Amino acid sequence: MFKSEYLNRVYAGVEARNPGEKEFLQAVYEVLESLEPVVEANPRLEENGILERIVEPERQIFFRVPWVDDNGKVHVNRGFRVQFNSAIGPYKGGIRLHPSVNASVIKFLGFEQIFKNSLTSLPIGGGKGGSDFDPKGKSDMEVMRFCQSFMTELSKHIGADTDVPAGDIGTGAREIGFMYGQYKRLRNEFTGVLTGKGLTYGGSLARKEATGFGLCYFVEEMLNCMKNDSFKGKTVVVSGSGNVAIYANQKATELGGKVIAMSDSNGYIVDKNGINLDVVKQIKEVERGRIKEYVNRVKGAEYFEGCSGIWTVKCDVALPCATQNEINEESAKALIKNGVIAVGEGANMPSTPEAVAAFQNAGVLFAPAKAANAGGVATSALEMSQNSMRYSWTFSEVDAKLKTIMVNIFHNAYNAAEKYGKKGNLVAGANIAGFEKVADAMLAQGVAY
Repeated sequence: MFKSEYLNRVYAGVEARNPGEKEFLQAVYEVLESLEPVVEANPRLEENGILERIVEPERQIFFRVPWVDDNGKVHVNRGFRVQFNSAIGPYKGGIRLHPSVNASVIKFLGFEQIFKNSLTSLPIGGGKGGSDFDPKGKSDMEVMRFCQSFMTELSKHIGADTDVPAGDIGTGAREIGFMYGQYKRLRNEFTGVLTGKGLTYGGSLARKEATGFGLCYFVEEMLNCMKNDSFKGKTVVVSGSGNVAIYANQKATELGGKVIAMSDSNGYIVDKNGINLDVVKQIKEVERGRIKEYVNRVKGAEYFEGCSGIWTVKCDVALPCATQNEINEESAKALIKNGVIAVGEGANMPSTPEAVAAFQNAGVLFAPAKAANAGGVATSALEMSQNSMRYSWTFSEVDAKLKTIMVNIFHNAYNAAEKYGKKGNLVAGANIAGFEKVADAMLAQGVAY
């Protein structure tokens, strides 16, 4: 456990209150572990109960979501929204639609979002939401009925200055559009309450690309500053084939890398000539198909069942962009054995604690999710700004702001790690830099009785 009695007491309280919530407990432990030197140097944190307060959501909303399929059958899913911390701004975080969604997953994501949002330097707090509904295989009408039912309850708890949800796994432009239409209908107002909207009704250019682009901007800066290197000439493996993976592939390629493998939940493809991204976009964005279809369209490509095997593909840079805990210790050791020099997390917490330790012990540059994948929420906040101004920036303007934000996040994390004797440890640095801003705001605002 921790050296600090205070941290041990806080974590024991979290375990007692959240039994069996392994994802949430994993996220809390990782953050608290990084904060040991901060707690030691700042006794006011304990005096004001900052950690006890920051690990407890300000509000948790769980609700049922009934909807009717195309055959007239009634289904009931669970809806979640966790409003974790509003010390520096309105709650901000995505809506995940996936069968794996439960209270633990949403709380882990919301907790991570506090620090990720803080790192962007933009005034947004941490939250997250979703449902165990699976949009895969559903018709547009079925997805619409679900989204309208979901938003009928969620609309009571969100607002442009209260809580601004966005997309996440399973929640793309289609789902955001249906949710926004229902919110507008119920509230009789046109506001920037959701981000990731279509360009015709308040969306931002570069939002779709933002998380993947931002990940590569962060990794490029990490390579440059810590290894005097770059993506140029590097082989890259990207897990996943959703928005994050697709646009990480695009930007890594633009920066001089060659992406040779991608995956989905069924398996992975290897194309040693470099993945043809136009084909992937056609399959995943237009046809909503499976990645294995790639080998029928590109000569020389190979498909392998089982998505975890992608980490056995030899590469210089690994970008996990699929889901949490997809790289375990065994996969990390396979990457290390094959000579990986840098890992950048595009998904939320895609590496287990054992995998992270393996990378760090081997001297692999490691970019943690809460810093490296903050580009999506940063651009969502830029969309909020544009909505408030009733104005739109160009793609290049948004992209330039995104790059500046990601470069600054790297340096803030790097400098925070060095300040507390953890030079080069970007996991600790990101946690510390994100935490300090939120803690200062909480101290300034006092304790509500």
